[in-house]
Parts: sequence; C-alpha cells; structure tokens
Amino acid sequence: MKISEKLKLIQRYSGLTQAQLAVKIGVTFAALNRWVNEQASPRPVALQKIDELYLEYSGEKVIPEDILQAKKQLLIQKSHEYKDILKTLLSRPDVRDQFDLSLTYHSNKIEGSTLTENETGAILFQNKAIPNKSLTEQLEAKNHQTALHFLYNFVTDKKMIDENFILKLHSILMNGIHPDAGFYRRHGVRIVGTHVVTANYVKVPFLMEKLISEIHKKNKDTLSKIASVHASFEQIHPFPDGNGRIGRLLIHTMLLSENFPPAIIYQENRQKYFTYLQKAQLKGDISLFEDFLCDAVLDGFKIFEI
Repeated sequence: MKISEKLKLIQRYSGLTQAQLAVKIGVTFAALNRWVNEQASPRPVALQKIDELYLEYSGEKVIPEDILQAKKQLLIQKSHEYKDILKTLLSRPDVRDQFDLSLTYHSNKIEGSTLTENETGAILFQNKAIPNKSLTEQLEAKNHQTALHFLYNFVTDKKMIDENFILKLHSILMNGIHPDAGFYRRHGVRIVGTHVVTANYVKVPFLMEKLISEIHKKNKDTLSKIASVHASFEQIHPFPDGNGRIGRLLIHTMLLSENFPPAIIYQENRQKYFTYLQKAQLKGDISLFEDFLCDAVLDGFKIFEI
C-alpha cells in the first residue's frame, strides 16, 4: 500500500483533519501534504509512526497478551490501594464533581453534543441555561448527571444489576427528551456507519435477560467480562435512543461494583472506541477493546491523583 493511500485511510478511519494528523505524526502540515500528494516520502521515524497510527485506527493492531495482562494487574494493584473507591469518590466533592463533568461531557460529546466542557460544567454545577444551545442538549447533560448519582447510590447500597435498574437508568437519561424513556424499543434500528446487525426488537427482552445473567456470572477477569458485556449490550441496542450512554453508564456501574473507578472514554478517542467495539462485535476479538478499556480506567484513577 502506498504511503499516500495509508495516510488517506488513517484520516478516514480517525476523522482527523490533515492538520491534526500532522500534529500526531510530529511533522508540519506542509510535509504531510507533500506525502499525501506523493511529492515526497517520509523518513523512517515518520514511517513507523504512520504504520502505528494505521494499525491503531484500522483495528488491525495486535495487543500482546503479556502487555494486556500487565495493564490489568496494574489496575488490580491500584484498586487495592482503596478500601472503598466509591466511598472515596463521594467523600471528596472535587473528585465527584470532576467525574460528573468528565463522564457527562465526553459521553454526550461522543453522541454528537455541541456543548463545550465549560458549558457542560455551567449546566451541571450552576444550573445555568446556555444561550444558542438546544434545550435537548442541556437536558441531556443534566439528566446524565442525575443518572450518575442514581448509579452511585445503587452501588453504595450493594444492589445487583437487573432489568429494573437498566430501565430506570434509561428513564432518567431520556426524561423530557424521548417519549419512550424507560422502555425497550418497539421497532428495528441500525447503528449508522457500521455493519453491525442489531437485535430484532421482539427478542430484546429475552436478550437483555440473558445479558443480565452474563453480568452476574463469576469471572476472575473483571475487565474482560465488562468489555464483553458492553459489546453485547451495544449490539442488542435495546432502546430507541441513548444506547451508547446507557452502555457506558453500565460500564461505570460494573467497575464501581468491583472497586474500580469509572472509565473515562475521551471524546477524542471516539473513533478508536467505535472501531475496537465493532471488531469485538463482528470478529469476536475483544482484545483491542479490553486494552482500550484498561486505559480508560487508568484515566479514571488519575482523577483521584490530581
């Protein structure tokens, strides 16, 4: 494959502009433009970076098992440093507010929200209305914060995830936004931009019951189970809207129940998140998504360390 073709594919997979891609490679826009137009060739260091980015964004990257296991072991060690990570989170207003902001802003941004992080903070903590922004986006932010607080209390009470919990999360998230808030979808849906086939809506209740059974199965590899459950949930796509956000809220619930922090899935990593999730769903290979999830949990730990 020509370098110019590889660069164009990286842009397509990642959604990066040429200027943003140049920064990632560590070269000027002019240099990258010459490579794209086949007017010059990159040096070996840049070639290596281009190959790494291609593997990363195309989903062809291979995660060595020893590296993945080392990351998981690091997370377990960090988890053991906290007797009760949720109690610590809730006892420190600065930490709780940062999780509320980061999780709400990035999760909604992944789904297309135009709110900035500062605007999201003003809505969450000052109850401000943002001019020239839709009421729906502002409700989505406030509702997401309310859903987070609901799941914090749920985990604190040591309750087990069931259908009622998932439906309640959705009713909170979609309150005032969607008429079917708190109900499974009653029609077919497609996940735009992927080849992933979602479940027939008639089978959704049965598949969700099966998924909840998977959540309750004992598994020493917590992160592998959470990655697998998330991939399955998103493929079932049980709701008419809000599936991505509910799926990520379930990730946080499962993590907190096992004494890990919520996973910070940054909107800048949106395309990698979708690519690795799709690979798990279409090819049954969750290794890339597991690795991605480990990094997101490590980013959650960093909030405690600020």
